[in-house]
Amino acid sequence: MKTCLVLEGGALRGIYTAGVLDELQKEKIKIDTIIGVSMGSLVGINYVSKQPGRALRYNLKYCQDKRYMSIRSFLKTGDLVNKEFAYYRIPNELDPFDYKTFDQSTIKFLCTVTNLDTGKAEYIEIKDSKKDIEYLRAGGSMPAVSKIVEIDGKKYLDGGMADSIPIQKAIEMGFERIIVVLTQPIEYRKKDSQNKALSRLYHKYPKFVKTIQSRNKRYNQTIEKIISLEKEKKIFVIRPSKKVPIKRVEHDPTKIKEQYDLGVQDFKNKKKELIKYLK
Repeated sequence: MKTCLVLEGGALRGIYTAGVLDELQKEKIKIDTIIGVSMGSLVGINYVSKQPGRALRYNLKYCQDKRYMSIRSFLKTGDLVNKEFAYYRIPNELDPFDYKTFDQSTIKFLCTVTNLDTGKAEYIEIKDSKKDIEYLRAGGSMPAVSKIVEIDGKKYLDGGMADSIPIQKAIEMGFERIIVVLTQPIEYRKKDSQNKALSRLYHKYPKFVKTIQSRNKRYNQTIEKIISLEKEKKIFVIRPSKKVPIKRVEHDPTKIKEQYDLGVQDFKNKKKELIKYLK
């Protein structure tokens, strides 16, 4: 049976996922497909390139660097997360990404993006990691603080808007063993907070606006479905065992490290259960 890994986003909360994946890599468990969302994709690629510790390393080093993610970058470029620095200079020069290992891997990697014209999620297979970097950038481009990313005439933003946790996609692909890594504790439910402001901002894309307006309800329904499938032992879930007060765009390295360490510890605590599930 083949195994799929589903990775939720959540901006810097996603460093929790990096902690989980770094420990998972030590176990040498065979993963056939990864479906990442937003930050889930951006840390997940390091699993495929076999670079444990990389996501934590560059986030700790550059979290206070205004060239990385800052209001200055947003005012100057229209992107809170600076395109040239985060997606090109870091992986190509400052903390090199192993493009060759990623591209030669047998693991199928899908990056979730939201199409503004259709309002629907698209799951883009990343085959050439250097060439396809713009899909990863699109998938992690948070609305309101990122420019729309246009690729081959299609306009994209954060994949989490249309499908925050692609569990249904994994089921439809026929996987019988599914590992889901979440970035919020079990009690978390999404509230209607920014929908009205975002709807006004993206009024030129009516289908995307509908997606925005239904996001909270769809997210909460997905969480309930995940809890149900988990109880039936049809999927295996690793989620934060406690709430870490970390911001979506966090500049405090101690909080980033705390979130990462929680991922490491939560994986260790559930490792035996995971191995039993996979068998």
